[in-house]
Amino acid sequence: MSMNWVEAVNQLNTSGDAFVLVTLLATRGSTPRDSGTKMVVSVNTTYDTIGGGHLEYQIIATAQKMLAEQQPQQHLAYFPLGPSLGQCCGGSTIVLFEQFSARQVSIMLFGAGHVGKALISILGELPCQVSWVDSRPDQFPLATPNNVKTITSKYPADEVHLMPANSYFLVMTHSHQLDYDICETILKRNHFSYLGLIGSTSKWRRFKQRLTHKKFDDNIISRIQCPVGLNEVPGKRPMEVAVSIAGEIINHYQQHQSNNDKQQEKQQGIQWQQLKSLVTEVTAKG
Repeated sequence: MSMNWVEAVNQLNTSGDAFVLVTLLATRGSTPRDSGTKMVVSVNTTYDTIGGGHLEYQIIATAQKMLAEQQPQQHLAYFPLGPSLGQCCGGSTIVLFEQFSARQVSIMLFGAGHVGKALISILGELPCQVSWVDSRPDQFPLATPNNVKTITSKYPADEVHLMPANSYFLVMTHSHQLDYDICETILKRNHFSYLGLIGSTSKWRRFKQRLTHKKFDDNIISRIQCPVGLNEVPGKRPMEVAVSIAGEIINHYQQHQSNNDKQQEKQQGIQWQQLKSLVTEVTAKG
């Protein structure tokens, strides 16, 4: 692509997508590019180049494997540029892989009513991917933000399985029974990061009684946020309710991201054992 690695890092940081920054940390002998050369690998795209050929192919494969594992990490690898890589430069290179985890939130929003439409206008400006579900296709607007996918489903609860683990769910359909079925399905799966349910305290009381009757544990029932939204943001207009809900979501994922950043700081750096192993390998082949 025409975008260089610096521009790619800025864009991916802004969009919240995961990526791996690849650096030729050291080179010896004849190599396609010099030490310090960088490229970026995301889930679907590569930016810039470290020289092409089978070396770059192997590097991209390593970076994509790191992305699939979804764990922030740094990794060093030694590549001799000989017949095994199909490159006869005769040199060698040590490559540093630095993974930056995704900062996007996966959200499934059930309900395309007034509050749902208002909320979508806000979520469209946030680092998230939204699946918007309703049984009534005519309720969706003609155009939606780029990060929003609409899903028309006769049985909305059946769409829960489409979402990855640790997703956010917002339940605000036109039917209390639909809301209940969706909540029950999410609790059965039990792989969610956040579950918000719109409604009054009396509605929530009835839902808790039904879920308790279905033998759900009190701890998992208590993870449902109902009434959904921040108490500090009052108001009954659709946009006021939407702002309250969006505020709660932002607060939740920012706290989660802060915890991830602290964990990533603890994991920073190459482990001594890996460095020792790499030095031994380079010395043996040198």
